Amino acid sequence: MTNERPFHPDDEQLSAWLDGELDAATHAAVETWLHEHPDDAARVRLWAADRSALRARFGPLADEPVPAGLQRLVQASGRRGGLMLRAALVAGLLVGGALLGAGTTWLLKPSMTTLTAVEAPSPATASWTQRAAIAHAVYAPELRHPVEVDVTQGDAAAQRAQEQHLARWLSKRLQMPVKLFDLRAQGFELVGGRLLPDVAGPSAQLMYQNAAGERVTVYLRRPEPGTHTAFRFQREGELDMFFWAEEGFGCALVGKLPRERLLALGQAAYLQIEAELPAPRPRPGT
Repeated sequence: MTNERPFHPDDEQLSAWLDGELDAATHAAVETWLHEHPDDAARVRLWAADRSALRARFGPLADEPVPAGLQRLVQASGRRGGLMLRAALVAGLLVGGALLGAGTTWLLKPSMTTLTAVEAPSPATASWTQRAAIAHAVYAPELRHPVEVDVTQGDAAAQRAQEQHLARWLSKRLQMPVKLFDLRAQGFELVGGRLLPDVAGPSAQLMYQNAAGERVTVYLRRPEPGTHTAFRFQREGELDMFFWAEEGFGCALVGKLPRERLLALGQAAYLQIEAELPAPRPRPGT
């Protein structure tokens, strides 16, 4: 019999796990904890998403030259205390560069099995996520015609028929399987969807609404061959989004909800897609 207390990582250990700074045993213990405690897992994902957003927004500043005035101040610090001043300035620049550059930023996939390096969005990625935000801003406030195909009319049978029609129609036009996500567990019902233009072909928008009238939209597109974007966070003006692209499927969930609530919706959609993707081929020798 032992008197060992159950392992319970604090925020410092969770942050160190995210940065890959723990020894192997503690790393494994934290990972097990996150598997068993989804609330802490969600918090860690938010930390990673925040750092991704900071890097995308402020990363270029880390490459800018040191201002001339600051350089002159360092060069003129030859009097007593100059060494300390120089050390403080250098430390400040290093800290600022680390925070803005976030060179070791990592983003968790919801499966909690791997860490995926996050890069600042490329112009192509930024453009399609911006289109997702614009489409949300245009159609989410619409009262009479928020969607092209409304699945809320009629009895249950009529609604199911419209849902099937919507999925078939969008799948045919986008030339990829379009899934109508089930977000009822998160309090959101499907309103319907519409076809939208994209750069290289059509895209689509699904709209969901809760009992309070809050709306989120899901922007769907067929990404360019070879495109892969890990599940990540981005802010466009007043709108937040979680987006990803893999296996010929691109998706952006957009809304004005608090980030934790939007993350829960994004996770639900992501996991529903992951469940339908083909299982990875076994590696040779396994």
